[in-house]
Amino acid sequence: MRDFKKLRVWKNGIELTVMVYELVKQLPNHEKYGLISQMTRCASSIPVNIAEGGSRTSSREYKRFLEISLGSSFELETFLVIIQKLDLVKGSDIDDLNLLNSDQQKMLSGLIKKLS
Repeated sequence: MRDFKKLRVWKNGIELTVMVYELVKQLPNHEKYGLISQMTRCASSIPVNIAEGGSRTSSREYKRFLEISLGSSFELETFLVIIQKLDLVKGSDIDDLNLLNSDQQKMLSGLIKKLS
């Protein structure tokens, strides 16, 4: 069992999730069951899957959960593009989130590669 709380990639995922929750407060209320729900679910999925993967005994299983986490990160990136194109929030807020998410993708990719 791995101590996921010591991993920078998990800590970054928590920070990313908190930022997403702050960002979606700016979205219109009619998006509560659309974009808001989808974005918070995929963002929280990132650190949750890192944590769940850390409980697995094999590197192969751990890698699979990291791949799910990476997929959620790319899903989040897509939602950020959508809300930016719809001009629903300030561009600077999205830029900060995109930067943190890009770092998350790099860390996850590196960890996955290390386990391969």
